[in-house]
Amino acid sequence: MSMDLTLAAPAEPAAPPAPPAPPAYRVERATRASRIGAAALGLATLALLAMPWWADRASIRSMGEILYVLALAQTWNLLAGYGGLISMGQQAFVGLGAYALVVFSLKLGLNVFLAIPLAGLTAALIAIPAATVVFRLRGAYFAVGTWVVAEVFRLLITNTMWLAGGNGLSVISALTGIPRWWRESAILWFAVVLGVGSTLGLYLVLRSRFGLALKAIRDSEAAAESVGVKVPALKWIVYVAAAFGCGAVGALAFITKLRVAPDAAFSLDWMTTMVFLVVIGGIGTIEGPLVGAAVFFGLRWLLADYGVVYMIVLGALATLVMLKMPEGLYGFLARCYRLDFFPVQRRLIPRDQGE
Repeated sequence: MSMDLTLAAPAEPAAPPAPPAPPAYRVERATRASRIGAAALGLATLALLAMPWWADRASIRSMGEILYVLALAQTWNLLAGYGGLISMGQQAFVGLGAYALVVFSLKLGLNVFLAIPLAGLTAALIAIPAATVVFRLRGAYFAVGTWVVAEVFRLLITNTMWLAGGNGLSVISALTGIPRWWRESAILWFAVVLGVGSTLGLYLVLRSRFGLALKAIRDSEAAAESVGVKVPALKWIVYVAAAFGCGAVGALAFITKLRVAPDAAFSLDWMTTMVFLVVIGGIGTIEGPLVGAAVFFGLRWLLADYGVVYMIVLGALATLVMLKMPEGLYGFLARCYRLDFFPVQRRLIPRDQGE
């Protein structure tokens, strides 16, 4: 019997798996316009911070006002443009911030600039019980309810003699001992923090999952809830955050005005200015309030010597934009020229053949 002692040939090694095909699309979160915008914003912020060394006092005061009004507009843009909360009573928190300044600086003796963040915190804390009331309302009833809440706060302050009632009071004594240069510089720097900070903060929020949930709520609360978005909690967070911004702005604004009175602190003018900037520039866009602020203050500067003509032009412009460009000036330009300086959405871009 014979045995086959022939050795079997070794098996050939298996061929390595083929590399996966690259995806047909790539995700893009930045654009050429956004890179240019980021560089411009950085340079502008540095120039603003350095204004006390190169600009005159009038320019510094004007820029401070522009920046804190921009901060107000961005807070209302967060509420209405992204959260779907059409509040018409944000002047309540501006006024509460102004009177928190009075309490902390005049009554308790704290540094007047330390009172600014404390005023924002005070407004945010008061917004919690206020939200308990107004969130029971929907649509137009919510808008009217927020305005009624603002009037209630105004009447309460007007009838509080400890805060000088309806006569108002001066905050000049809280600024005693602070050199004028440091005072005006600090006002500008706080305004930069509020104006630039609110813009960048809104941008970062909207690029997160929180911002995606906010936009879902704005588009359809029922649909957002169906995919697990906690609608009531997010609305509370947005409302309280906007109150914080308005309160801090209220304190800063009345440091510059040097006198606090209920009619001025709780004036509806604060609300109309916010709405004008956002609607004219483009609601639901970060760039919109920036454009709105440029238009609002540019017209005020050009028409300062023409009295009531200024208000007529503003009203005519607002009417024209709402009729012909409901997306706002920036929204119209972005649609025509594909501008997106603060992109908050992801885009799928086809990959080039060479990639």
